[in-house]
Amino acid sequence: MPRINSPAELERLRQEILSKRDPDRPRVAVCAGAGCLATGAEKVIAAFNAEIEKQGLSAEVTTKGTGCPGFCERGPVVVVGPEEICYLQVTPKDVPEIVAKTLKENKVVERLLYVDPAKKERAVHESDIPFYRNQERNIIGNNIKIDPKCIDDYFALGGYSALAKALFGMAPEQVIDEVKKSKLRGRGGGGFPTGVKWEAARATPGETKYVIVNADEGDPGAFMDRAVLEGNPHSILEGLTIGAYAIGAHEGYVYVRQEYPLALANVSLAIRQAEERGLLGRNILGSGFDFTVKVHRGAGAFVCGEETALILSLEGKPGEPKPRPPYPAAKGLWGRPTNINNVETWANVPLIINRGADWFTGFGTEKSKGTKIFSLVGKIKNTGLVEVPMGVTLRDIVYKIGDGIPGGKKFKAVQTGGPAGGCIPEQHLDIAVDFDELTKVGAIMGSGGMIVMDEDTCMVDVARYFLNFLAQESCGKCSPCREGIKQMHRILTDITEGRGKEGDIDLLEEIALSTRSASLCGLGKSAPNPVLSTIRYFRHEYEAHIREKRCPAYACKELVSYYIDPEACGACLLCMKRCTSDAISGGRNLIHVVDQVKCNRCGTCFDVCPAKFGAVIRLSGEPVPGAIPEELRVVVRKKAATQEAAKEAR
Repeated sequence: MPRINSPAELERLRQEILSKRDPDRPRVAVCAGAGCLATGAEKVIAAFNAEIEKQGLSAEVTTKGTGCPGFCERGPVVVVGPEEICYLQVTPKDVPEIVAKTLKENKVVERLLYVDPAKKERAVHESDIPFYRNQERNIIGNNIKIDPKCIDDYFALGGYSALAKALFGMAPEQVIDEVKKSKLRGRGGGGFPTGVKWEAARATPGETKYVIVNADEGDPGAFMDRAVLEGNPHSILEGLTIGAYAIGAHEGYVYVRQEYPLALANVSLAIRQAEERGLLGRNILGSGFDFTVKVHRGAGAFVCGEETALILSLEGKPGEPKPRPPYPAAKGLWGRPTNINNVETWANVPLIINRGADWFTGFGTEKSKGTKIFSLVGKIKNTGLVEVPMGVTLRDIVYKIGDGIPGGKKFKAVQTGGPAGGCIPEQHLDIAVDFDELTKVGAIMGSGGMIVMDEDTCMVDVARYFLNFLAQESCGKCSPCREGIKQMHRILTDITEGRGKEGDIDLLEEIALSTRSASLCGLGKSAPNPVLSTIRYFRHEYEAHIREKRCPAYACKELVSYYIDPEACGACLLCMKRCTSDAISGGRNLIHVVDQVKCNRCGTCFDVCPAKFGAVIRLSGEPVPGAIPEELRVVVRKKAATQEAAKEAR
């Protein structure tokens, strides 16, 4: 690859690349993000390459694997250009038909299109699908257009033009002023103004300074940073280099989770490509500015997402948070001024420099500007990545983009902000999603995790689940976090297993408030959120568990029992065959009975019992080992006697 030595050479290269790419030439883009790869995207790409060659179209059609476009629920996603026809859930068996009809005859394969469940209308293009139509995809919108392993794809879309503009048209102070003017706030969870952080790092004396990409994304169900790093790594490198120029740093690090092998591979390749082209290393674009980037693999500790713990981990020490101040901008990596931002924050920087702060502030609310990427998961029809302007309501995300709750179930809550976030009930669904509004209802923005829950979710068990995660991930350095989380988890476990007692709710609140106020870092300070928010909005569920030994959602196994109504039982044997603990006795034309001693309360019998019978009864309350409810006992005896009489008569 020839080195690029000036902005003029960069522009000439871009035009050369574009001149060789006919916009009217047929092309196939297949999502090759981690989610689609898990559902067979690699085989789909191979099938396209083989079929295109078989049909003699290799000289006419281009095929490439791209980054994640977001609609993970319907992957693998395929977009066929130049018409930009969007096909969903494509398998290798579908490829010959797509090649024959769409690529050769310019016809649409209707069965692979999105079908609106309400209107029953088919959507041909991405922009016609409600999931995409209701988003503002400034950052992830280019993912489906870029092969992350091909730097030329990034050049073709204007890549590194923002870096050239900053190096040759703006002083470092002007870059910082533009970022400050944009009011960009850190997307890692804290929401601190990015420009202010950069300004502090630049103002701190010292010849050696560092910039770091925080890609240690550890929230359960969150994959925003992973998708951007996998799908468009050069956008992060460009933003990082601009930030380094602004604060006066010459060395940077990308701190990536070890569990993200594809992101690690793609960003490492992107660094090598940028170095070969003169976009990293010495004398970038002939500007005289030097900057190198290294990749560091994180060991998987959740607490290393906190910036001071991340810095210690980079230094080869145990990842434990440190008291602040001093802040990393003043004393960070190896005691030098350091600027840390997460993946999404860095990806916004080239957009701001190229399009201007005024363009960026056109999105969002007064205090939260721009767009935000969320991972929408849980009990929702359309799971995936969504990018929306700050200020959109939770209701719009859940129902307009996510298409509501599957199976006709009722919405119960949505948890934002990862394991240390809060659970927001239906009464607050119309709240604006931004940094400040979410805190008013006991939640946080966090890095962008969003988990939707339906009526079958026990909110006490949800709090217990997240406290269990946080108890394991706490570094243990400070006792309020270490002991506070552990004790809250113990009490929640007792409640969900039927050992709760009066006073437990008040004790939980007391421990939660103490943990929040006395913990050293953000993990401990936000860990009580799941407990406090569920008590605040779902106190009645806590009371039912404690006073009645009953789980209203039938989710806590120790408080649920299963019985078979002999009057309804069709003796179909399904529950017997599927029982995981061999707890059901009976036979064909014989009533089925659940042995309460053997039953492990997995609920399989309830799930498999045919709807026409509906014989399995699910009761929540303190179980009676070795027995069935008295109202069923009489019926069972009566039916058993009838069966015995029939057998004797035969």
